[in-house]
Amino acid sequence: MTDEHAHTVATARTAAEEDRLDEWVAAFLASPGSDNAALAEKLADPPRLWIGPMRLPIERLNRLAGPPDAPVLCPVDDDYWRDDVSEMAEQIDEDGWEPPPVIVTFQAGQLVLEDGNHRVEGLRRAGEPEAWAIVGFERAEDRDAFG
Repeated sequence: MTDEHAHTVATARTAAEEDRLDEWVAAFLASPGSDNAALAEKLADPPRLWIGPMRLPIERLNRLAGPPDAPVLCPVDDDYWRDDVSEMAEQIDEDGWEPPPVIVTFQAGQLVLEDGNHRVEGLRRAGEPEAWAIVGFERAEDRDAFG
């Protein structure tokens, strides 16, 4: 399996079935494209209880950064969004490309997008209402009540 195909919805689903979703998340965050090993370490302490992949409405995801016309915690200029966001939208819309799941944490009753701002923006621009996501919880009670 090439690195390009190592982190897909299908491989995340297999990892979940094998109770290895935490390993999948850590490997994905450290892989080329995400290049976010520091986030992988942060999300491992305290350890998270991961569920997914599941489809979540984009409007429920609290993005940490994004364009001014989208619900985000920190609006940024459209210039910030690289050309690859437009390319992603085209691949999704025209080629049926399915991006890897986004990484989300459950915090104080909200879904916080930790990794995948560009993928979510590409999906939004392609007119997709949902994104595949893997959700991490610090408490089993929150995970069990999630719905």
